[in-house]
Amino acid sequence: MDFTDEQMERYLRHVLLDEVGIEGQEKLLNAKVLIVGAGGLGSPAAMYLAAAGVGTIGIADADKVDLSNLQRQIIHTTEDLGREKVQSAKETINRLNPDVKVEIYPEYVTEKNVRELVRNYDFIVECTDNFETKFLINDACVLEKKPFSHGGITRFKGQLMTYVPGEGPCYRCIFGEPPKECDTVVCRQSGVIGAVAGVIGCLQATEAMKYILGVGELLTGKLLTYDALTMKFRTIGLPKDNSHCPVCGDNI
Repeated sequence: MDFTDEQMERYLRHVLLDEVGIEGQEKLLNAKVLIVGAGGLGSPAAMYLAAAGVGTIGIADADKVDLSNLQRQIIHTTEDLGREKVQSAKETINRLNPDVKVEIYPEYVTEKNVRELVRNYDFIVECTDNFETKFLINDACVLEKKPFSHGGITRFKGQLMTYVPGEGPCYRCIFGEPPKECDTVVCRQSGVIGAVAGVIGCLQATEAMKYILGVGELLTGKLLTYDALTMKFRTIGLPKDNSHCPVCGDNI
């Protein structure tokens, strides 16, 4: 593709990288990434993917902007209170980079729509705040053979892993089943320091870009944890045997 002078200037710091260059920037501009959740994780992930020039970004979220969101959900502003998160996110992305086409889905992710949502995208960024949806997205990505990045945060801690079909265990391999409802409530009420969402969301965006570009090592078969209080990252190797997984194991 032919880059305009404006695009060459916009993406110059990418083009200068041997791992990206003109060819890599073309890959980004032709890529389609779906972000499920326009909240604490989805906000930085969406903004950095948009700034990078990912050509099509889908955003799925049924919620509206609430004042308590603004402590960490940086894609929204005070002026967006009461508006649909997906619409607010779309407008922010369009102001940041007009190259990006934004597809919005102001709906809850359910068993009925999840496979259709992930089917048309190259990479999925899972930025949800409830376990049921995390397992739904995992199962849909496995069945549709789509790679995705899982992210989770609570208090001063965060974690992420990347699933690529055929290259490592899925989310269900590691975590089994969604926790009981009471456990989920406790997690949601525990609070989170806003900047931790930024750290994990940015790392998820990085994983998506690395996959699109075909460079570096992804967090496949590994769980990366982050503790902001001690400022420590830890990479944990995950079990390689997924033969008993009900979604990606040998008996499906």
